[in-house]
Amino acid sequence: MTYDIHVIGGGLAGSEAAWQLAEAGLKVRLSEMRGGADTTPAHHGGDLAELVCSNSFRSDDATSNAVGLLHQEMRALGSIIMAKGDTHAVPAGSALAVDRDGFSGGVTAALAAHPNITIVRERIDTLPDGPAIVATGPLTAPSLAGGIGEATGAEALAFFDAIAPIVHRESIDMDVAWFQSRWNKGTGKDYINCPMDKEQYYAFHQALLDGEKTEFREWEKDTPYFDGCMPVEVMAERGVETLRFGPMKGVGLDDPRTGRWPYAVVQLRQDNAAGTLWNIVGFQTKLKYAEQIRIFRTIPGLEKAEFARLGGLHRNTFIRSPELLDATLRLKSRPNLRFAGQITGCEGYIESAAIGLLAGRFAAAELTGKTIAPPPVETALGALLGHITGLAEAETYQPMNVNFGLFPPIPGRTKKADRKRMYTDRAREALPGWLNSLPPGPPPVPQPVPFAPEDSPAGQPVDA
Repeated sequence: MTYDIHVIGGGLAGSEAAWQLAEAGLKVRLSEMRGGADTTPAHHGGDLAELVCSNSFRSDDATSNAVGLLHQEMRALGSIIMAKGDTHAVPAGSALAVDRDGFSGGVTAALAAHPNITIVRERIDTLPDGPAIVATGPLTAPSLAGGIGEATGAEALAFFDAIAPIVHRESIDMDVAWFQSRWNKGTGKDYINCPMDKEQYYAFHQALLDGEKTEFREWEKDTPYFDGCMPVEVMAERGVETLRFGPMKGVGLDDPRTGRWPYAVVQLRQDNAAGTLWNIVGFQTKLKYAEQIRIFRTIPGLEKAEFARLGGLHRNTFIRSPELLDATLRLKSRPNLRFAGQITGCEGYIESAAIGLLAGRFAAAELTGKTIAPPPVETALGALLGHITGLAEAETYQPMNVNFGLFPPIPGRTKKADRKRMYTDRAREALPGWLNSLPPGPPPVPQPVPFAPEDSPAGQPVDA
């Protein structure tokens, strides 16, 4: 088999990188160990771009949300992840959530049908000598992780990532629960809400504290969690009110039985297109399986819940990118290698895919004798890339979602209510010039009808 570049890892980043390279006319060998003799502790199947945690790509609001802006920019660059995400979207208010099986199946089919991509089910144990993009994700096989450690000259860092349970819709008691999006965003039936009064909430909080948890192995004990995927029981340990101001916030949800906001609420979000599976929002957990069933069945409306998948915990690894990678994601010590996705220390499905997209574009330009500059730092792509490749402090580097704190500040004094729109307006002004400088790639993905944040009450955040 002859190929121009080797992409290692078929997650969201590797799939996106392979698509961008293939659409630029390059022959790609895409190696993915799942679907062969190997798998990971978190994956369940062999499809490319499998979603192992939530099914949400978070806010799709490109006017006042950084990840929504990133969605918009990736669509403009012909992202396969955004194209299949839009095709397999399920209701989620102002967020973009997807049918996880339809989405990953769609990505797999598109890449398998591309004449420039050869998918090989194999585990790669050593780093290649030729052009390659390493997108093995946070669950890199130990043998390859060792090779990466040798190549980088630095120890890999690690953190824990937790998975939320998924419930069968027919097992939810809708005499207790009800459909409603917070502040009635979306269709009004995008979330199932299970209310708790004060007594029920405090009993549930105590049960989380007392429940039996997965024990850490000795080498895992000092590994930090990523705050964006904190286990629910760890949040509970931070204080009795923490959950009420986090995933169990009742604000903006009117219990039809009382006409009032509940003291606390557990929300479930649709997980597949058929609407038969719903995941418990924000309930990543390291409780043991039997404890999950016992405790989560104390939630009003979930007393008879049947679980399609229980929560879990896995160890994620990433490299110290700000000191190891150059501005185009090449490993400084071995410039034939680029890194992409969560192994670089970005966090989130879309952020991982975005870095895969950029790695693919940079590599395609280099292999065809062209050069392209990094995207402007005023854009979401540029701000995220800049954080990964040098603007973050290497010694304290931790996984990060895209957010407006990564963007250059808006000059002068501005009203807080106006600032987010100013960030996104500035980004949209900066992007076209860079897009016009790029060599040909995939055609843009149609942009959806913009979400209007003014439809929600003033000062309320958009859905995450």
